Amino acid sequence: MANRLEHEDSPYLQQHKDNPVAWYPWCDEAFERAKNENKAIFISIGYSSCHWCHVMEHEVFENDALAQKLNASFICIKVDREERPDIDKYYQEVHMLLNRRPGGWPTSIFCTPENKPFFAGTYIPPVSAQNMLGFGELIGMIAKGVEENDPTLFANADEVQSYLKPSQRPKNAAHLNDSMVSVYLKQCESNFDKNYGGFGTQMKFPQVSMLKGLLDIAALNKDESALQMCTQTLKQMTRGGMYDLVEGGFCRYSTEETWLIPHFEKMTYDNGLLSELYLHAYRVTKNESYLKIAKETLSFMLDKMSRDHLFYSASDADSNGVEGKYFVYDYEEVIAVFEQNGIAFDEAKELCASLSITPKGNFEGSSIVRLVQKHPSYEKAIHLLGEIRKQREYPFIDKKVNAAWSAMVIKSLYLLSHYVESFRKEADLCLDALLDKLYLDSQLYHTAMIDGDAKVEAFLEDYAYLSLALIQAYQSTLNTEHLARAQLLCDRALELFFEGGRWYFSKAELVVEADISDSSYPGSVGVIVDVLFCLGVLADEKYRSFAFMSLEYYSSQLVKKPVHFPYLFTQALRFIKEDRVLKGSKSALEALNTAYLALDYPYLLRSLSETEETLLCGVQSCYAKLDADADLQEELTKTL
Repeated sequence: MANRLEHEDSPYLQQHKDNPVAWYPWCDEAFERAKNENKAIFISIGYSSCHWCHVMEHEVFENDALAQKLNASFICIKVDREERPDIDKYYQEVHMLLNRRPGGWPTSIFCTPENKPFFAGTYIPPVSAQNMLGFGELIGMIAKGVEENDPTLFANADEVQSYLKPSQRPKNAAHLNDSMVSVYLKQCESNFDKNYGGFGTQMKFPQVSMLKGLLDIAALNKDESALQMCTQTLKQMTRGGMYDLVEGGFCRYSTEETWLIPHFEKMTYDNGLLSELYLHAYRVTKNESYLKIAKETLSFMLDKMSRDHLFYSASDADSNGVEGKYFVYDYEEVIAVFEQNGIAFDEAKELCASLSITPKGNFEGSSIVRLVQKHPSYEKAIHLLGEIRKQREYPFIDKKVNAAWSAMVIKSLYLLSHYVESFRKEADLCLDALLDKLYLDSQLYHTAMIDGDAKVEAFLEDYAYLSLALIQAYQSTLNTEHLARAQLLCDRALELFFEGGRWYFSKAELVVEADISDSSYPGSVGVIVDVLFCLGVLADEKYRSFAFMSLEYYSSQLVKKPVHFPYLFTQALRFIKEDRVLKGSKSALEALNTAYLALDYPYLLRSLSETEETLLCGVQSCYAKLDADADLQEELTKTL
């Protein structure tokens, strides 16, 4: 018999509707019942493509005995972090407070009947093992503590609650100057893997905004060490594994240092942001392989992860309950298919070796495709590997449309359209579809199922990322309607979430401060500051004052450890160096398009003006008139 999740839209909640646990969705009824019946609250947070969420469901939430104990003593609430990021962020802060380290998913929170959290964990096994308390033993202890009104438990809950109140304004603002660059570089270098790129030596995440910071420094200062850290990482990530050589697209992260063995889920935000990063790297280095990766990644998003020009949120790591099954290959199977398609046995063996497909395999007896060296028949081999996949069940896709994540992909489509014109139409169609879906009667919404209605109103990240995509649309098309809409959204974000330099992620049901750090993707503060700087030179200078207030508010944290806040760091660097703007008529700006795209200055914008003159300007003054024979690079260099 289905529980109360049966009528929810979220695919993640739907995955749990047949659990024997008497789940509630997040709702007033659940909290009222907990208080009335004096029952502890168990809140479980995850998302549909999360591998360890699936493991905990199978081991714990499908266990009849454990479910019976939960139902007897707890009110149980399931939350989709992608549908309600405000709730997730609130309880991730709880996890950090209680454990002094970041959390993850699944997130397991236990609260008093008054919904005051006192215990936080992630994956919890069903029984105690390897110094890890089992779920059954844990809920027994908690149920007893609540029933007996354990004073320690309730005192801990009150203490946590007091720490969750918004922090006070920082007492002193720090001075932002060029010294931040050397601090940032040293902090990057201290954790950089010289052999395989990336940061750290075990699990590796893409760290997009950290790499973008290095790319900006390389472009501004012609710093070879910064460029090498970035390009080494970009190269290693796309050898195969983390990057899917067969169908394109990046997986969530690598479970080891070489980028070979990923967690196989593919997230829309990773693929949108990594496409943008590779396009920026192409602009700086002119390395054609970066353009190719961006094109393949965005083509994957359009082919596999969209419908009616709307982007899905994620695809799963598992197929038929087995992690990575769709993506890996059996050696004998591949040899047979190669031979059936006219490739001689000896060449088939060479091809397999060149793609790391071996009899022993490199992942649980099977092989993840990884390029060793380019074989003359590489393209044919990749096509045939794709044909093998067509006979398999594709991983589950979460068909939820997320405003912020979709905007990341749309921005990258517009960037790609500068180099591959055919993507311009796709970008326009996707932007229009997203606005039709989630921007209704001047109200922006956070998510909706692709065939459903929008219900959850937007958070700061939605306003920030969509505004940035609209600004990029204006940069790519010079259509002023995009700029006007970005300004409307930014004004609304200032009204809803801004308070004297501080930004809030949400201020409705839960008051949650916005992130200045970058985790799975860049925090909302850095992105909205980016929007404000853009609008400050494209629309109205007042937006720059809001951007400066924001940087000032967070400056004391930023100058100490800029690598912890890389997106906001790049905006501080932008404030120091200042934007440059090409102003002119549409025809004049389009005539300079080739020269404009050849420039690698990271804070360069285009702006329509009524004058027939084409001007190169700064924030408060113009530097040069540009005629048809002007050397744009030379004129820009003079201003720096």
